Amino acid sequence: MRNLFADRINDIPKSFIREILKVVDDPEIISFAGGLPNPDFFPVEEIKKASIKVLEEDGSNVLQYSTTEGYLPLREYIADRYFKRQGLKINPEEILITNGSQQGLDLIAKTFLNEGDGVIIEEPGYLGAIQSFSFYRPEFFSIPLLEDGIDIEILKDAVVKNDCKLFYGVPNFQNPSGITYSEENRREVAKLLAESNTIFIEDDPYGELRFIGEDVPSMKNPLEDNTILLGSFSKIVAPGFRLGWVCMNKDKIDKVIVAKQASDLHSNYFAQRVIYQYLIDNDIDQHISRIKEAYGRQREKMLNSIRKYFPSEISFTEPEGGMFLWVSLPERISSLELFDMAIKEKVAFVPGSPFYVNGGGKNTLRLNYSNVDEAKIEVGIKALAKVIKRVINR
Repeated sequence: MRNLFADRINDIPKSFIREILKVVDDPEIISFAGGLPNPDFFPVEEIKKASIKVLEEDGSNVLQYSTTEGYLPLREYIADRYFKRQGLKINPEEILITNGSQQGLDLIAKTFLNEGDGVIIEEPGYLGAIQSFSFYRPEFFSIPLLEDGIDIEILKDAVVKNDCKLFYGVPNFQNPSGITYSEENRREVAKLLAESNTIFIEDDPYGELRFIGEDVPSMKNPLEDNTILLGSFSKIVAPGFRLGWVCMNKDKIDKVIVAKQASDLHSNYFAQRVIYQYLIDNDIDQHISRIKEAYGRQREKMLNSIRKYFPSEISFTEPEGGMFLWVSLPERISSLELFDMAIKEKVAFVPGSPFYVNGGGKNTLRLNYSNVDEAKIEVGIKALAKVIKRVINR
């Protein structure tokens, strides 16, 4: 009998995190599992005013079909913000509005990857990217993350010996580890990639959420056209809009536009108009400052609680921004087993193994601190520590 489904869909598992979120959809559970922004900072009233203004001033147009590339004033705003924040000179024609940066990943993979092409990914790597790229059946080359960024020596082998087509990375407050590439690490990566045909995909959803230290330059500064940028409004405004963007030179973006036309014609035009109205009518930097202040406190509370309650043999990252930190347990402990025990204690996290493409990370886990208030953070970490100690001492 003929197989009803395409081979590629049978190869791809459901999103592990999305499945976990179903399990922890219980108000009594303290969840460190989701990568969720804190809804206390969603600008509800401001978005309401922007929506009414857009409908009153241009209602019939904002409800019509629009261009694939996206609303030009919004793309001009993004380009201008790149210049003001990072000194990057980007033409609005090099920006394509997408349904979140997740669609950007899919469009990039669809445009660039043939089956068997080499893709470099961080280890541990962003689960959404692993799932998206996997549809196109590449050969993954996982490069370990060190405290200051990617492991350069192992990266060199992947780039030079295997002629990988793409390198996907999250240099700022990486998901899931929270690690940030240092300036020196970025220079080494840029030097290596500049002598290759490998395109660096710089995903930066958390870059504006720095609450410790100084900003580090984008990889586009040294690499120029050998870089693709991904951005999103999900973490600094609201994820429900599902608005992000991809940025690359004109020759490349034209091909990606064709891929998007085949996918959905264009992203939600009304949402684009509303978010643009919100951005020009409000001080986004002031809004982001409020988010950073809160996340900084929550991050500090989680780290202090870990230091207070976790056994000494547990190691963890100390992110300078973003939404996550990474925990490494003794090698003999399975975080999947720990997850089942923790749920019974009404606390949840994401086991680390789904963030690996080679079956590693069985003793690791990711914790999110952005969507849990400080009081619950301590209660949850204390409960998790109780379970960890039980497993270590058995």
